[in-house]
Amino acid sequence: MNKKLIIATLSLFVALVASAQQSNVNLSYNPQKDTEGLIPFSANLNSPQVNDDHTVIFRLRAPKAESVALSGAMTTIMGARGPIPFTKGEDGIWTLTIGPLPVDMYQYNLIVDGVSMADPNNTYAAFTAMPPYSELIVHGDGPQWWDAREDVPHGSITRHIYYSTVTEGEREIYVYTPPQYNPKKKYPVLYLMGGSGELPSNWMYDGRVNFIMDNLLAEGKAEPMIIAIVNNQVIHRNHPQHEKLTFDIMEREYREAVIPFIDSHYRTIANPHGRAISGLSMGGRHTMFVGLNSLDLFANFGVLSAGDVKAEETLKDFLNDPKANDKVDYLFVGQGGAEEAGMFNMRVQGFRNALENHGIEYEYYCGGNAGHDWSTWRHLLYYRFLPNLWKN
Repeated sequence: MNKKLIIATLSLFVALVASAQQSNVNLSYNPQKDTEGLIPFSANLNSPQVNDDHTVIFRLRAPKAESVALSGAMTTIMGARGPIPFTKGEDGIWTLTIGPLPVDMYQYNLIVDGVSMADPNNTYAAFTAMPPYSELIVHGDGPQWWDAREDVPHGSITRHIYYSTVTEGEREIYVYTPPQYNPKKKYPVLYLMGGSGELPSNWMYDGRVNFIMDNLLAEGKAEPMIIAIVNNQVIHRNHPQHEKLTFDIMEREYREAVIPFIDSHYRTIANPHGRAISGLSMGGRHTMFVGLNSLDLFANFGVLSAGDVKAEETLKDFLNDPKANDKVDYLFVGQGGAEEAGMFNMRVQGFRNALENHGIEYEYYCGGNAGHDWSTWRHLLYYRFLPNLWKN
């Protein structure tokens, strides 16, 4: 084989393994960039198509539809009020071009004749505790702090199935162990929860918590820890007494099932100072009403995009504990920029006011420009909460 033919063959091989439009071959930082002119497997169009100038093209073949629109987190950043309409072509293909958008990951749905649905051409979909949505990944010039990076050692995630006597059924929990995990060494544990619509796996696929932790460790910005990603769906979310019942059930789940399981399967620092509890939205409220009322279990807390306007009443025992500051190592309260400027801030501010009225020490951080979505929760973890855990 001559030299030119060898070079040509190698070039063809490189092209074949390159990151194509949603090829899912590698954990690419730009999986929705059209590099080969191919469409996703089983799709009939290329959507979304993310360009290097950070504009995005959405397409949907729906010749009989009367209306198609885009709904999602990116519309807030664009300043749009409500869904953004597509334009229908004579070929029955609806298209929409938006942007440029900031480099980030966004969740979205298509609204077709009033019905919200995932993008049928997008292979990146989230499977949650609510109907699925699609994921848009606007890439930069290289991997971001939430991406898998080839120069960074990676931790492991194990999915455990256990029986809960509290919920009377089989349940799942995902456990992250850091790179070079030493089973002879004891580690602190962060118990991490999602919101009303999340399952534990969402903290990996939407939250990218494992890659965020890998990158922080490689950058020397965080302490090695075990992260137990807990399913905090313990009663039907639409149960009429959900708010009244969920906190007591979740506290029992931690005491009777989750913590005993983790402490028996891993080498942990099995005391409050070696445990942290955190969550977003509903998980943030579980952090407040389960965690702060269980100082015999936890001494570190991360309340993400959550609070309570009636905190003076609902957290009375914690707020009036004269030794609360001695028992708490770290209490973090965080939200996104669009949340602080909107209605979500009411609960957060109510919680903060109660803490300040009772002299409870805490850290507040408003990060990024996003709203009540994963852009905010990834940001809070990377830029503030995880780096500050276990520093006391």
